[in-house]
Amino acid sequence: MARILIVEDEEKIARFVTLELEHEGYQVEYAADGRTAVDLALEHDYDLILLDVLLPQLNGMEVLRRVRKHKDVPVIMVTARDAVMDKVAGLDAGADDYLTKPFAIEELFARIRVALKRAEAVRAASGVGGVGAGEGATGAAAIPPTGASAKTSAVPSPAALTVGSVTLDPDRREVTVGGSPIVLTAREFDVLALLMAHTGTVLTRERIAHEALGHEYVGDTNNVDVHIAHLRAKIEDAGGARIIQTVRGVGYACRA
Repeated sequence: MARILIVEDEEKIARFVTLELEHEGYQVEYAADGRTAVDLALEHDYDLILLDVLLPQLNGMEVLRRVRKHKDVPVIMVTARDAVMDKVAGLDAGADDYLTKPFAIEELFARIRVALKRAEAVRAASGVGGVGAGEGATGAAAIPPTGASAKTSAVPSPAALTVGSVTLDPDRREVTVGGSPIVLTAREFDVLALLMAHTGTVLTRERIAHEALGHEYVGDTNNVDVHIAHLRAKIEDAGGARIIQTVRGVGYACRA
């Protein structure tokens, strides 16, 4: 079963979540401050880290940045702050998901399952051991970057999608703008793939959250908006046009 590191300075919350996860069959370890969390994360191989933002010694954002320099273990940020800019900062630092307190434990379970399933699929595609494979299974080389690599194939596969100057290759999980690769997170890639596969069709935020972000829509569309903002910035910074358009009051559509 998957090995999870909980980083939470509120002992009651940490104990409750630990007991609930252990009841679900997960192997759980605990850190109460940022420095301990970094030490544990770099010393051991976890399948997922549940990381609070407001921590003593090192805050969660700094913990995430330090861990990301060495490992690509899935990280779910947890905080009492619900501001969009806080979510943007967490996702920019490399978080895979963002959960706001208070939360239902069932929602946490669902997000953990999705993060583990996504990471396991990427490992399987790269020939690395799956969830719970033990020490060495989740090191920095275990999960390759999504959207671009050191060597990007010049000829896209027949399944490639093109809108304007943007080409997305679902088989290679590569995205190029005007022929030049851009690096996307796994979630950004999935959001863009969904929109490009339905070019010209308006997709609601609820549908994007469910189909691309991998969890049931639970009333919070901020994560969708954050991923869209990141995609637009990366595409436009690479010289591409704004192919993702906002349909006010509904959602988003991909159009050339």
